[in-house]
Amino acid sequence: MEFSDVIKERYSCKKFDGRQIEKEQLESILEAGRLAPTAKNLQEQKIYVVQSEEGLAKIDRVTPCRYGAPTVLIVAFDKDNVFVYPGEKRNSGIEDATIVATHMILAAKNAGVDSCWLNRLDPDEVAREFALPENEEVLMLMDLGFAAKDAGPLGPHGQRKALSETVRYL
Repeated sequence: MEFSDVIKERYSCKKFDGRQIEKEQLESILEAGRLAPTAKNLQEQKIYVVQSEEGLAKIDRVTPCRYGAPTVLIVAFDKDNVFVYPGEKRNSGIEDATIVATHMILAAKNAGVDSCWLNRLDPDEVAREFALPENEEVLMLMDLGFAAKDAGPLGPHGQRKALSETVRYL
């Protein structure tokens, strides 16, 4: 698939048909995350693949937004392995994990897999439910699967501001 088509056609799927994705599809998605750039190449991302009934039940306890997806990724980062910016007001953890997640979402579409970025959750609750290490912070959950026949983008999905409203040349 052409990259421009990937970014145009990808949407947040809110209704999955329950079919599990293929191992090869999952591996290509995870590989895209592995190849994503991170500050100072620290690669602080931690990705947890949830596919078991027990694990998916935990996901359902921490968010109402699984939408029937048969695979959910927990995207986290190691808080002890981040680049601290000059001025020490920010670090690279959230942005690096976001870049990794974005690479995986786009790779999913390219692999024929639908996805949804979930942020309706308490990151600490997710970490407790899955007994993640204390040094890891959860950024988001990512639903992966195949859209149900009657699924599609939400109404405002195609509404975008003009570049002139969001870009300034200095």
